[in-house]
Parts: sequence; C-alpha cells; structure tokens
Amino acid sequence: MAMAYKMATEGMNVKEECQRWFMEMKWKKVHRFVVYKIDERSRAVLVDKVGGPGEGYEELVAALPGDDCRYAVFDFDFVSVDNCQKSKIFFIAWSPAASRIRAKILYATSKQGLRRLLDGVHYEVQATDPSEMGFDVIRGRAQ
Repeated sequence: MAMAYKMATEGMNVKEECQRWFMEMKWKKVHRFVVYKIDERSRAVLVDKVGGPGEGYEELVAALPGDDCRYAVFDFDFVSVDNCQKSKIFFIAWSPAASRIRAKILYATSKQGLRRLLDGVHYEVQATDPSEMGFDVIRGRAQ
C-alpha cells in the first residue's frame, strides 16, 4: 500500500494519446467514449478502450471491469426540454467494490492529474456500483 501512495503522490505520467483520443471525441465526434487505465509498472495512464461512433452507453458500461478501477469519458447527446440538440461530456471515475484497495487508492489520488488535461468535461460521476452511474443518472445530470 505504501508503494501505491508513493506512486500517486509522485504523479502519474499521462500518455499523449489520452488527450488526443479525448480531443477527437470532443471536437470530431468520431468516438462516443474513451476508457483509461493506470499501468502500475510504467506509472502511466493509458487508453484502455475507445468506443466508436455507433457505440452507446451500454457498450461503455460493458467495457468497465467488475473487479478493477478505470476512468472514462462519455459524450452524451440528448434533446433538451426546449427541443435543442445538445452534447455534454461526462468524466466517470469507476471504482467497484471488488477492486483491490491499492487500485482504489491509486485511482483516487491520481484522478486530478488526468482530469486537468481533459478540458471540456461538463460533469463528473464517481461510481462504485453500476446503479450509481446508470443511464437515468447521466440523463438527469445533463438535463
């Protein structure tokens, strides 16, 4: 556990591809979501999975492991109450109960380093259970 704390306080190296995939999702709309993971050996945040334009929220949820932490960004398109097409980007910090304590600490303390690079995120969701980040939760926050 001391190793995880040391790594987190010294900071994680965020790979350039993390921001590049995010910007493509934000500006070009060629991706629906990006899932990030921390590689403890290289002490870096890496891209784990990228969701294509035809993939939706269900595919994002399926891409999150049930026993390990991840970060994700999701581009949520919706029609507002005044009938306007809108898009909001969500940052999701996924930390399931079944994940290792070391991983939970590492992800919790490294989150802000990645979050600072992802300029344009509208909302942040912390989830330990799928119900905490259900589609209704996302839609409710966006409205």
